[in-house]
Amino acid sequence: MRVLVTGATGFIGSRLVPTLKRRGHDVAVLTRDADSYDGEADTVYEGDVLEAGSFEHALDGVDAAYYLIHSMDTSDDFAEKDRRGAHHFQRAASDAGVDRVLYLSGLGDDRAALSKHLKSRREVEHILGEGTFDLTTLRAAVIIGSGNTSFDIVEQLATRLPVMLTPQWVRVDCQPVAVTDVVAYLVGALESSEAAGKTYDVGGEEVLTYGDLLERTADAADSNAFIVPVPVLTPRLSAYWVALVTDVPTSIALPLIRGLKNEVVVRDDSIRDDVPIELTAHGTAIERALGSSSDPEATADHAVEKLDRIGL
Repeated sequence: MRVLVTGATGFIGSRLVPTLKRRGHDVAVLTRDADSYDGEADTVYEGDVLEAGSFEHALDGVDAAYYLIHSMDTSDDFAEKDRRGAHHFQRAASDAGVDRVLYLSGLGDDRAALSKHLKSRREVEHILGEGTFDLTTLRAAVIIGSGNTSFDIVEQLATRLPVMLTPQWVRVDCQPVAVTDVVAYLVGALESSEAAGKTYDVGGEEVLTYGDLLERTADAADSNAFIVPVPVLTPRLSAYWVALVTDVPTSIALPLIRGLKNEVVVRDDSIRDDVPIELTAHGTAIERALGSSSDPEATADHAVEKLDRIGL
C-alpha cells in the first residue's frame, strides 16, 4: 500500500515509518525540510500543511495517509494553526482520492471541560471527518517512550528530585500506553478493514494516577522520590517549576500541565477486538523508555512482532 506519513520526524512518526516499511508498505513522508530528513521513507516530499499549494503533490497516488500534526505551545493562535492545517489537508486528501486517513488524537471525555489543546484535537477530528475518505481516529493518553515530552517530564521529575511538591493533578486518573502499542495500533488500524471510519480510545493495561506513574518511573530508575501534593500550585506555577527542574521549557510544559486536569481513561476498548495486540506492561514500557529499547528501530521491531502474532 502507498502510505503518506505527515509529522514523520516527530516522536510517533519517526517510529511509525520504519514499522510500515517492515510491514511491506511503500512509505512517503511530508516534511518542511526534506534535506534534514534521515529516516527510512521510500520518498520524501517537502511542504507545509499550513501553506496551501506547498504540499498537495505528496498525496498523488496515495492510498492512505497519517495526519500526525499537532501544535503544542501557548501562543494565542495555536488552535487557528491546527484548524487551518486540518482544513488544507482534508481538502487536499479528498481531491487526491485518498481512501483512508488515520489521525492520532488525545484521550479525554467530551462531556468534561477539556483543556484548550484537547478541544483543538477534537476540532481537528471534526474537520478531517468532513473529508471524502474514511477517517480512523485513535485517542491516546500519556504515551510512554523516550522522546515523548509528557513522559520526559515524568522521567526527569522522578529522577532529579528526592521530594516533589506537586499539584493536585497527581491524583487524577490516566491510562498510559506504551509507544510500541500505539504504533502497532496505528499500523494495525490501517491494515484492518474493520477499523475504517472508526474512532478508538487507546490505553495501556491498567488505570493509574499521575502520581502512580511518577512513583513507578522513580522505582524503575532506582530513585527514591517522595511526592507531596500541594493544592496552591496553579498550572502556570507548576509549569515554571517543571521548566526549572526539567529540560522542558515553560511554553511547552504549560499546555501539557493544563491538560492534566482531565481524566484520560479508556471508555470504549473496541480496538482490542479489531486490532487484538497484547498490551505492553507498564513496567516493561517504563524500563524500555529509560533504556535504549524505546528508540525508533527497537519500537518498530516490537510493534511488528505484536502484529505478526495476531496475523495481520
